[in-house]
Amino acid sequence: QVQLVESGGGLVQAGGSLRLSCAASGLTFSTFHMGWFRQAPGKERMFIAFISSRSGGTTYYADSVKGRFTISRDNAKNTVYLQMNSLKSEDTAVYHCAAPSAGRVISASSYARASTYNYWGRGTQVTVSS
Repeated sequence: QVQLVESGGGLVQAGGSLRLSCAASGLTFSTFHMGWFRQAPGKERMFIAFISSRSGGTTYYADSVKGRFTISRDNAKNTVYLQMNSLKSEDTAVYHCAAPSAGRVISASSYARASTYNYWGRGTQVTVSS
């Protein structure tokens, strides 16, 4: 059974940094693409970042976080990370990691869609105070 467990959220002042982690189990982690999404109260789940499987040589970011957030992975630890710098109050949300089904082909038109991903973590709260 695939499990994704996020950690590293918390309360931080605007301009600060946090690093989120997502520990995966029940899957051959290195073969899975991974994504990060966030959901603020009353809003839809929004794509944040994507990293390709294996070496993670392909990454994509939402325009709102480009240049501030970095996604990475450590296949030896079955973990994907989201380094968040220069945080803003509008980054406040619950952050979820997600994985598509094994072998799913991810295209430029699908990596940002929540429906592309089959497995989801429960999320970790990030609150940025201004």
